[in-house]
Amino acid sequence: MTRVSIQALALARPVIRALVGLNILYALLLLALLGVSFFIPGWPERPLGFDLVNAHPQIGLGLRAIVIVGLLGAGIVHTILRQLDAIVGTVHGGDPFVLDNAQRLESIAWRVAALEGLRLIVAAIAAVVWEPGKIDAFSLAPWLAVMLLFVLAGVFAHGARMRADLEGTV
Repeated sequence: MTRVSIQALALARPVIRALVGLNILYALLLLALLGVSFFIPGWPERPLGFDLVNAHPQIGLGLRAIVIVGLLGAGIVHTILRQLDAIVGTVHGGDPFVLDNAQRLESIAWRVAALEGLRLIVAAIAAVVWEPGKIDAFSLAPWLAVMLLFVLAGVFAHGARMRADLEGTV
């Protein structure tokens, strides 16, 4: 390992754990926003300070739906960060090429794909509420990242099987 990769690995766990904390805070704030939104008279135009409801009558419902999607996303991100922390733990232990990590990477890939699906749902909600007929949220980069994660999961699985075979012959 290079000096830079060793330093990055040393920072990975504290950064991941800080991100877990921030993600939990984000989810709690979204939950509070959702709850409070039902009790604020004139929501959402009154807290925002301008009238959006006349121009966009479904804005209150749309914003609540987006907050619910955000809560789902926070749950998915939480599981991704936990899986990533477990992978970093095996790297710290010097044993990253295990089948568990291959399964973790595949799980992360599915969850990143789900996050992209949620992003498209938010774009669809926004299009219905604010700009009917306009959905322009598709991006190729996240889907390439999903494919990369699936390939990496396959590499880890293959490496783990090769190592198991090697240990069986020794």
